[in-house]
Amino acid sequence: MPPLRKFAWTGFLLALIGWGGVFAVIFLMLPTLGPRWLFYFLLTMALVGTVLPLIAYLHKRFPSETPASGGVILRQAIWIGIYGDLIVWLLPGEVLNFALALFLAAGFGLVEFLIRLRERSQWQPRDLQDE
Repeated sequence: MPPLRKFAWTGFLLALIGWGGVFAVIFLMLPTLGPRWLFYFLLTMALVGTVLPLIAYLHKRFPSETPASGGVILRQAIWIGIYGDLIVWLLPGEVLNFALALFLAAGFGLVEFLIRLRERSQWQPRDLQDE
């Protein structure tokens, strides 16, 4: 696993660009089609950058039997960014309720659990890989 400092800097840059862009889109642009898609893209960047250091810290603090690589940590942060986008996308149409938000979170959690289960089944310690 890469050091936490790399995740912190990457997260800081993503969050700075993302949140700055979100505020620029909200306050400086008309809500036409282009700026709306730009808003969702920048919101994803902002959420991923915000949670990336936290997820890296949690993996460092509570290590699993199969160590999480940088790709796993980034993927989990991207899941949270996509989940946040979905929540914000469903809000204006008044489609979102607590049960739907919970089911979406459980679905994303299940998909991540299954991906990690597959990775764990194919993982070998470094001692056995050299043979």
